[in-house]
Amino acid sequence: MLNNIKKEILSKSDSEKAKVYQRFFKTGIGEYGEGDVFVGLTVPKSREIAKKFFNLELKEVKELLNSKIHEERLIGLLILVYNYPKNKKKIFDFYLENINRINNWDLVDLTADKIVGNYLIDKDKKLLYKLAKSGNLWERRISIVSTFHFIKNNKFEDSLKLSEILLKDNHDLIHKAAGWMLREIGKRDQEVLERFLLKHYTEMPRTMLRYAIERFDGDKRRFYLRK
Repeated sequence: MLNNIKKEILSKSDSEKAKVYQRFFKTGIGEYGEGDVFVGLTVPKSREIAKKFFNLELKEVKELLNSKIHEERLIGLLILVYNYPKNKKKIFDFYLENINRINNWDLVDLTADKIVGNYLIDKDKKLLYKLAKSGNLWERRISIVSTFHFIKNNKFEDSLKLSEILLKDNHDLIHKAAGWMLREIGKRDQEVLERFLLKHYTEMPRTMLRYAIERFDGDKRRFYLRK
């Protein structure tokens, strides 16, 4: 079955899109996605393949995750998402065992809240705080993006605490992710977001702040950007 997946991926690949993705996902020397290889498969097409082969065995999913091809790793992770409701603990553990293969921002954003966030919503959150302090960029992004599931259930505490930890992070991709989560909180309860902003806006990285206040009106945006 694994060979069939790889054949289907290649049949739907697009060399021109691949060139665009290589630039967009910063795969050059010294960039955050250095060495990542794309074949030009869109996310909708990746979803189609993952749904078609959703019953792939975990040992074969692991082979996809170990691939140098980005879209193969993405499809492997999407298969985990589709199988998660049937065996939450097993998929959660497998996801963490292979966390080093979740190594670009789209791989994180399409899966972390659906697996890690969903599993931890009613459990101890120590793992997220450990990941937030990791030296690995993608583990830190997993920590904050996982809380999107909490936010969707109107549980904001951990998102806010993790955002405080990540205020001093030195990577723009973390600033964007934390700002995104703060914005999502604001969609549901603007007072909660503004209490956080009034405490921290003068020290927030500019990108994080801009993402967080994206939905505010002009006057309010100008107030927070005036620092």
